Amino acid sequence: MITVYGIPNCDTVKKARTWLTQHGIAHQFHDFKKQGVPEAELDQWLSALGWEPLVNRKGTTWRKLDESTRESVTDATSARALMLAQPSVIKRPVVHWQTARPSSLTVGFDPAEWQGRL
Repeated sequence: MITVYGIPNCDTVKKARTWLTQHGIAHQFHDFKKQGVPEAELDQWLSALGWEPLVNRKGTTWRKLDESTRESVTDATSARALMLAQPSVIKRPVVHWQTARPSSLTVGFDPAEWQGRL
């Protein structure tokens, strides 16, 4: 089963979930707002992807942070702490693909890349 992680009111998450449904792809949704950020999975994401692609520096949540908080995010440890405290700062959606491909995680929504995974 494919798992889509994000928040339900995010436009990109909505597009991604709609795309999966339109392509008949079964998936489950993990809502950061209701279920929190799963720490074990976050650690796997950080290990597999690094912290930079996971921190959405263009989003509203990042822009609303005070400058000292933004400047303190300099490595995986500081990024992890921020993502656990402020789940909306995670770039969305994070998708765990149940496939044999080497990279079973993606961040963001790219229909062309996703089509290639089918």
